Amino acid sequence: MMIGEGTEAMKEIELKLQGKIKRLTNKTFKFDERIRDGWFSAVYFLKTREIVREFCPNNIVTMQFFQKEHAVLCGTDEVIALVKTFADEPEKLEIYSLKDGDKISPFETVLTITGPYQNFGYLEGIIDGILARRTSVATNVYNVVKAAALSGVQKPIIFMGDRDDHYTQQAGDGYAAFIGGSTAQATHAMNEWWGKQGMGTMPHALIQLFDGDVVAAAKAYYAKYPEDDLIVLVDYNNDCITDALRVAREFGDKLKGVRVDTSRTMIDQYFIRHPEVLGTFDPRGVNPPLIFALREALDREGFHHVKIVVSGGFNEQRIIEFEKQGVPVDMYGVGSSLLKIHIGFTGDNVLLNGKHQAKAGRRYRPNPRLEKVD
Repeated sequence: MMIGEGTEAMKEIELKLQGKIKRLTNKTFKFDERIRDGWFSAVYFLKTREIVREFCPNNIVTMQFFQKEHAVLCGTDEVIALVKTFADEPEKLEIYSLKDGDKISPFETVLTITGPYQNFGYLEGIIDGILARRTSVATNVYNVVKAAALSGVQKPIIFMGDRDDHYTQQAGDGYAAFIGGSTAQATHAMNEWWGKQGMGTMPHALIQLFDGDVVAAAKAYYAKYPEDDLIVLVDYNNDCITDALRVAREFGDKLKGVRVDTSRTMIDQYFIRHPEVLGTFDPRGVNPPLIFALREALDREGFHHVKIVVSGGFNEQRIIEFEKQGVPVDMYGVGSSLLKIHIGFTGDNVLLNGKHQAKAGRRYRPNPRLEKVD
């Protein structure tokens, strides 16, 4: 299939956004069929299923899922599709769930499944894992997006997590990032479940192939992709202000932005030329004084229209620091910090045949926000 062609995933997300369907299905998620064989389930779940089938097959349990943070929930569509695809007689299960994008509190019940344990219990660990990863990424992105709005203007967040985890995670992580508030993402795969395409301009490799000549690389890029917004990477020679001005003088109004991605172990040449500004801050990497100086240099020559994109080690706290100082950043590129899995979900059996039966410390926690799943 060629990039850009319609897919079932795109059709499903469009139908959901139009209110024609309530949940995404396995047409979007494309589960590994080995789930049905228990390949991804903890062995003790598989053994329990066989014991229950032989000794107590007529019990009805309610399994309840929760976590312990203030978070943005994600993964419910995926979990419901999982259950409907791999549970025995899924139409006989009673499922209640919150929705992707819901704000959730510690210990709040986000999902319940009621039915014969042997029909769905072996999926417990997979459900926990889906909710943990998707909710962690969605929450991380939400917090970063919120941080990038502290100035009163919402700065876009580019989700650049392609190099920070296994490539097979990109579609799910991209969807979770979308739920968290990022609509600019680096790869087509990241956009697959929510129906867009990846975005981006140039890596350092392109400039290297033009012998370190940023202007030559930008000319080649513009010649090949004239319809793109031209955003040029300007830290290759560790002299971002000089290179940004060279590119701006060459392209004028055609230049939409410059991206600064200075390594955290490097000090830009601007500070070597202006040692008088040093002494009160860490001059390594992408730092506020460097971006202030870059904005001032561009404006001084009339390039007010050129946006500044920063990337390289940004996380929620670093963005907060930039925004509180009023650093003239127009867009943040964020990667590895968004993929930290810090929210764990727990599935507990809390009712047996409609009556309380659970491990000590756990109990059925009804949640009026839960919606019955068709």
